[in-house]
Amino acid sequence: MLSREDNRRLAQLERQLLRDDPEFCERMSVGRRPIRRRVPVSVVLVAVAVWMAALILAVSGWWLGSAIATTCAIVIVASLTFRTRRLRAGDHQA
Repeated sequence: MLSREDNRRLAQLERQLLRDDPEFCERMSVGRRPIRRRVPVSVVLVAVAVWMAALILAVSGWWLGSAIATTCAIVIVASLTFRTRRLRAGDHQA
């Protein structure tokens, strides 16, 4: 692990190299693969469980509980969608 001073000096060297020879930096970064982050399976399972709970509550006639569970499920799915789109947009920029 590098010290704080070493990290600072390394970052300074990287910036200087990028300014002096951007073509070289581009050639060196071509071989790198972007890091792909996956959506955690546990979050998907929680979303499915909440949707199922909302459905069961709606069928059994507990409308208030069903509405609350549906709202929670929509928030979970919306956050998953936002996160997935943001990660894909980051992959295209890299």
